[in-house]
Amino acid sequence: MERRTIGAAALAVGAVGLGCMPMSWAYSTSRQRGDESLRAVHRALDLGSTLLDTADMYGPFTNELLLGRVLKERRSDAFVSTKVGLLVGEQHIVANGRPGYVRRACDASLRRLQTDVIDLYQLHRADPEVPVEETWGAMAELVRAGKVRALGFCAVGARGGRRSGNRLYDATVRQLQRIQQVFPVSAVEAELSVWSPEALDTLLPWCETRGIGFLAAMPLGNGFLTGTLTPGQGFERDDMRARHPRFTAEMMAANQPIVVGLRRVAARHGDHVTPAQVALAWALAQGRHVIPVPGTKHERWVTENAAAARLRLSPQDLAEVAGLPGAQGSWE
Repeated sequence: MERRTIGAAALAVGAVGLGCMPMSWAYSTSRQRGDESLRAVHRALDLGSTLLDTADMYGPFTNELLLGRVLKERRSDAFVSTKVGLLVGEQHIVANGRPGYVRRACDASLRRLQTDVIDLYQLHRADPEVPVEETWGAMAELVRAGKVRALGFCAVGARGGRRSGNRLYDATVRQLQRIQQVFPVSAVEAELSVWSPEALDTLLPWCETRGIGFLAAMPLGNGFLTGTLTPGQGFERDDMRARHPRFTAEMMAANQPIVVGLRRVAARHGDHVTPAQVALAWALAQGRHVIPVPGTKHERWVTENAAAARLRLSPQDLAEVAGLPGAQGSWE
């Protein structure tokens, strides 16, 4: 697989990563199978999708434990990205950016992942009660201690701010400017997909001009852009899509023209090309610093997603995708 680099340290990863969250968090619990997820991770590494993206809150903790079972055998094949800064309670999630907590959380993640170093340690959310510079400084100490290789920052978009528009990431950029003065930011992770392109306006260019890697989260629109979901199919109560405004039966039906357009582009590249691969190829075409991180727990989809790294969209293809109707349904 094509390799891309993250940050000034030029950390090399496969062009398409693997989001591990669905294996133990946010999607239907009844469909989570440990053995199947393990096979998916092994398959990703076999295909060159070396970036494994997780977080201590996924599960919580079980996602890192699962990856640890693979890393124990194949640490040299993987680029490990995990996150710190969010605590999961019974009915709520809270931020914790206190330096002492960050240090303890890192040690706990290292134990669960069965490794002595984390390749990319990301701040999941800034704690409003703690200056972000203090949290970032504690994370920088972990780099100097040899426990972490590079630092990343997760951007809060529509789901965090409940708003949309060109100024969506202004607050994130201001935070990035502050922490960049403390220690270099190697990567920013934010939602970017055909139906959620807001990061293209300011956040993606900000990263590109500074040599910062961009991890495109949810590049398949939580599964919608794969064309495998049916309007009105319903979701389990613990599936985050059950509460997502774009996944009501009405909005899924209204947004079908987006999938139809992706299918049309895919058909020009052969019967074997899928809408999901076009959506990932579109993300890859947004810049050499972009690494889409589609989430899945199935070996089949890992294989399909990895193959998207070989798909080259023409200027006509990209123009057609850019001309697709905007997504209906939002967090407003």
